[in-house]
Amino acid sequence: NDVRSDRTKAGMRAALELGRWTFLAPLGYLNAPRWSGKSLVEDPERAPFVRHAFEEFATGRYTKQQVLAEVTRLGLRTRRGSTVSPQTFDAMLENQLYIGIIDVPEYGVQVKRGDFAPLIDEKLFYRVQAILKRRVRTVAPPQRSRPDFPLRAFVKCHACGRRLSGSWSKGRNGRFAYYHCRGECRDINISKAKLEGLFVDELARLQPTQGYMRLVKERVVQAWDKAKSDVKEKAEAVERRIKAIRQRIDRLDNAFLYDQTIDIETYDRHKERLNEELTLARMDRHATELEELDVEGILGFAERVLPRAADLWVQASLEQRQRLQQLFFPDGIAFDGKEFVRTAVTAPAFNWLQPEQPSKTSLVDQTGFEPVTS
Repeated sequence: NDVRSDRTKAGMRAALELGRWTFLAPLGYLNAPRWSGKSLVEDPERAPFVRHAFEEFATGRYTKQQVLAEVTRLGLRTRRGSTVSPQTFDAMLENQLYIGIIDVPEYGVQVKRGDFAPLIDEKLFYRVQAILKRRVRTVAPPQRSRPDFPLRAFVKCHACGRRLSGSWSKGRNGRFAYYHCRGECRDINISKAKLEGLFVDELARLQPTQGYMRLVKERVVQAWDKAKSDVKEKAEAVERRIKAIRQRIDRLDNAFLYDQTIDIETYDRHKERLNEELTLARMDRHATELEELDVEGILGFAERVLPRAADLWVQASLEQRQRLQQLFFPDGIAFDGKEFVRTAVTAPAFNWLQPEQPSKTSLVDQTGFEPVTS
């Protein structure tokens, strides 16, 4: 039995080294018959959902839970007809098999290209890995799924720092909605209408004027041009790093396969470390890439929308409200029971705005522009 087991493992290792996948196919693939000449073929039923999941998560606008819920709603199921678990979905997003790489550490095998067609574009895959490893910033808002309380877990109690909760209370004349602090201080218990009204007033206070938006637009265009230049330099540096790692891998292979100057344990240990470095470098390469954006168009849209942020927040859906909240206050905002504490961290563009009309000197000092009177 031991001999048979060793022979089976040796056969599987040999097949893996030839680029054949010898295990159960992951979601999106099917195990192919031997006569096909391939070990995996695309699953026409599930492959589109897998691609859609990668594409949606790569935008950085949605959390893993949101993407999983979306593809589940569209129809993604396991082969047994069950819904895909969060653990299976996590493993799917990290599976290098989707870009054709066979990596089986327990067999000591890593093959750059299998005998099957990749399901996911390499650039898309490494963009997803960069987001998973938090090597790029995303704009997905934290999930706060109760539409009745858009400020729940966003507004913080100024006394204890705990994020406010929201609930309905039953009174003599009906049900009433309240935001409240469940921390030890119990300082805040305020009606939903009053707190949200105060928040709308706070948004209105921060709304930029049309003149201010024109100044921001000019500054952003300048920053975008500089960012493209910086990214080009970083990308070139990462490419040099990738090239150096590949050269080290080639030298390691030569030392083991041809010169026979190192043993298998030393080879495996160094090969695993170099492969990890190469993966991280590839992730960095895709993290440095800038999306092709119509910056002028986006800024034109912002110029029309942001000066109306308070009105839009009142009319928006839960997700849109949360995005506006995160835009103005990335870390949330504190409330002391009567008013919002005006020391909250705001998005960089809004840091230049002051509660009162700033003097000419202060605005020039902070923005480099002359103030514009609307």
